[in-house]
Amino acid sequence: MSKYDVAVIGSGPGGYVAAIRCAQLGMKTAIIEKYDVLGGTCLNVGCIPSKALLDSSHHYEDALKHFEEHGIEIPGEIKLNFKKMIERKASVVDQTTKGIAFLMDKNKIDVFTGMGAFRDATNIEITNGKKKETIEAKNTIIATGSKPATLPFIKLDKDRIITSTEALSLKEIPKHLVVIGGGVIGLELGQVYHRLGSEVSVVEYMDRIIPTMDSTQSKELMKVMKKQGVKFFVSHKVSAVSKKGKEVTVTATDKNDKEVNFKGDYCLVSVGRKPYTDGLKAENAGVKITERGMIDVNDHLQTNIKNIYAIGDVVRGAMLAHKASEEGVLVAEIIAGQKPHIDYNLIPGVVYTWPEVASVGKTEEQLKEANVEYKSGQFPMRALGRSRASGDTDGFVKILSDKKTDEVLGVHMVGARVADLIAEAVTAMEFRASAEDIARMSHAHPTYAEAVKEAALAATDDRALHI
Repeated sequence: MSKYDVAVIGSGPGGYVAAIRCAQLGMKTAIIEKYDVLGGTCLNVGCIPSKALLDSSHHYEDALKHFEEHGIEIPGEIKLNFKKMIERKASVVDQTTKGIAFLMDKNKIDVFTGMGAFRDATNIEITNGKKKETIEAKNTIIATGSKPATLPFIKLDKDRIITSTEALSLKEIPKHLVVIGGGVIGLELGQVYHRLGSEVSVVEYMDRIIPTMDSTQSKELMKVMKKQGVKFFVSHKVSAVSKKGKEVTVTATDKNDKEVNFKGDYCLVSVGRKPYTDGLKAENAGVKITERGMIDVNDHLQTNIKNIYAIGDVVRGAMLAHKASEEGVLVAEIIAGQKPHIDYNLIPGVVYTWPEVASVGKTEEQLKEANVEYKSGQFPMRALGRSRASGDTDGFVKILSDKKTDEVLGVHMVGARVADLIAEAVTAMEFRASAEDIARMSHAHPTYAEAVKEAALAATDDRALHI
């Protein structure tokens, strides 16, 4: 029987990063993945393929609607080869998963393909078809990720009533895609198919889209996407989804308790994700799992069994790949006897629509609820020379700072490339910068980043220079 210092179950971003860090720290490490390819949900049916389709669909929309204003004339009809677009997405995924396999080999991490299940707290049985083998691990990190959630009355047929997994590999462009859920996944994939010609209707239970983010971001993104042609139905409670032939009917009640029917040829159910712990047999190791399938951990991400840890989507907190990666590094270093930390308040959240949406720290709603006195400074992207030059004038940057100390408490952005721009805010907040600190920093001109400086100026005695 093979013996390891650490065994990682699951090869998503948290899992493979944990394995790499363990190997770097001199521990003999194994990683177990139930599928034939590494990378987990994010690399195979999540972050990477969705961004590939977002990018391809953005190019197509630009060619259709914006090239001419830039003086680019294309003779003849612009045609969409959807099959080729899906093939490109698949090739991006393939390159990325091969890159993970290379990293495993480079760091001398043993890879086992099959379903990993606990026999006890130190032995893991790996089943791959009829083949079974057992390895022994001094420490185990559970990183099995999550899977799309649904509603109890919805029967997913994965043909017309689908999740994000199927939406990434459709054989045709929907005529009318009904999206249940106005969160990150629904909006991103909804925008992909709307760009490609689908009518898209987003049905959301809450009174606004992306409800966990700052309300100003919700309003701005919905305003822009409405302008683009996406239809929104907020404060709608879905009660039934049925299929007849190629037609799907979504039944909901609006805020006035009036029944509303939405008919389309596809329905994307994007009501969140749930921890994936099926087949883990955690009970054999004594690991406690809640009724919702989540694993309880302490501040060191240690389960109730001291040599077993859990990270990423199977534990509390935001289901984000970069959060899982940070946790993977943290657990590896804890096992090695180090004292790492994660500030969960500084884990950024991003929506990769266009314009992009990005946040870090506290929202205005959270500060009000906590009775924290704060200042707010906001600057519109349309006031930037860089935004006008690129034609991306939607959005803003908003900075919230403590009224007494001026420390930055939250930064919220909507606009072009804010998924990258949010890193400046994370850096500033990690070093507990004040709004004045950011306002005094030189920002290159012309850039989108100037909006951060201007918002900081606005938050310090309303000193913004360009509005």
